[in-house]
Amino acid sequence: MKKTLSLVLIVLGFMANAQAIPTSIYGFKVEDISGNTFDFAQLKGKKVMIVNTASECGYTPQYKDLQELYTQYKNQNFVIIGFPCNDFFSQEPGSNNEIASFCKKNFGVTFPMMAKITVKGKKKHPVYQYLTEKKHNGLQDSSVKWNFQKYLINDKGVLEKVIPTGVSPTDPSIIAWITK
Repeated sequence: MKKTLSLVLIVLGFMANAQAIPTSIYGFKVEDISGNTFDFAQLKGKKVMIVNTASECGYTPQYKDLQELYTQYKNQNFVIIGFPCNDFFSQEPGSNNEIASFCKKNFGVTFPMMAKITVKGKKKHPVYQYLTEKKHNGLQDSSVKWNFQKYLINDKGVLEKVIPTGVSPTDPSIIAWITK
């Protein structure tokens, strides 16, 4: 009886420390690139593109297209959220300050950028657990295959599409999704 009670208390302790993954993107609060709290609840009613970024990748020029897309549609309930990551051949080695400076200087980035995170493996950030695991997002399991993979979240905060790295942010299918 004592062993059973101890085991139950241990399991409950682990469960209390485990971070629950919200069922919509609106349940997340993350650190932005400046160290402030970014609450996804402020995006209710907007379509959201989440993209993992890197400054030293062959796809880094997509920052230009992302910024153009954001500039064109930000007043139509659309936002892009960038998550720098260093998970693919160390293509994002910089600090958050260096990343912010690089993005502003080279691409004029004004869309929200978050603090650098991990998007795969055992240390995968909870936002990416939601995005990549069907048990959380209700749509599909996926893996982040490279930098600049895009996740499209509808205006209800639910994952709707996963767009591969090689597809430009200004692809007609993405623009149609934003404007429908």
